[in-house]
Amino acid sequence: MNTIDIHEIQELLPHRYPFLLIDKVIDFTPGESLIGIKNITFNEPQFVGHFPQRVIMPGVLILESLAQATGLLAFKTASDLRSDNSLYYLVGIDNARFRKPVEPGDQLQLEVKLIKNKRNMWKFSGRATVDGELIVSADIMCVEQDMSK
Repeated sequence: MNTIDIHEIQELLPHRYPFLLIDKVIDFTPGESLIGIKNITFNEPQFVGHFPQRVIMPGVLILESLAQATGLLAFKTASDLRSDNSLYYLVGIDNARFRKPVEPGDQLQLEVKLIKNKRNMWKFSGRATVDGELIVSADIMCVEQDMSK
């Protein structure tokens, strides 16, 4: 199994607290798929206001977690081709469906699969589950950009 720890995640992704939304990768196959983990804890800043009477993870942050997983898969897939100045920007989300709320104590399993890559455009399918139950699904598109330009 191929894994990625938090230190390598921080080398690959520009995100930092409180916006780094993937804790580790438990398996990946370059050019195919990646499975990551996001642990949901009560002390995360979004829970102060979403919603105080019943804290739930905002759906857009679950989608962002999936998008970060796609960025990791893209970096691992194109590691020989990319420059150190590359970033993957989220450019589209289609077919997003939310099925259940996510609460502190849950562990999101983030599963992304590469559908296609053409030049610098990437398309993925993504699923987030908790204890094997589907929570969110979406198609995610990103584009690779050279930051030095």
